[in-house]
Amino acid sequence: MKKTVLLSTLFLGSLVFAQKTPVVGGDKDAHGCIGSAGYTYSQIKKDCVRTFEQKIKLTEVVPKGSSTSIAAVIFSKDKNKAEVFVKDAGAESIILTRAGGKAKAWKNGEYILVPYKKNGYQLKKDNVVIYR
Repeated sequence: MKKTVLLSTLFLGSLVFAQKTPVVGGDKDAHGCIGSAGYTYSQIKKDCVRTFEQKIKLTEVVPKGSSTSIAAVIFSKDKNKAEVFVKDAGAESIILTRAGGKAKAWKNGEYILVPYKKNGYQLKKDNVVIYR
């Protein structure tokens, strides 16, 4: 009888522990992107992406604190939209639109993305360069 009670207690205890242990990759967002694996949802690509693997990365001009953050940029196929991933925006990305299709800048409210030097870009907020 004591063995049955002991085994039952151990079994129930292990079930309780198993329920409290987080599952690796169990942090999917509404789009199915696994944040702990570095994925976030891209509105332009309509898929999960890793921002640190994107071709266009911008570095914070004036870092706040002891580390420098990186912003990633993804363009639509026609280059009329630019999606920017910055820490200021939280979990969501910012979609910038190029006015008239041939303009050199992509805008969304206080954010503007403009070409910089030969192959680079600058991201401005309230007309101040925050990423380059």
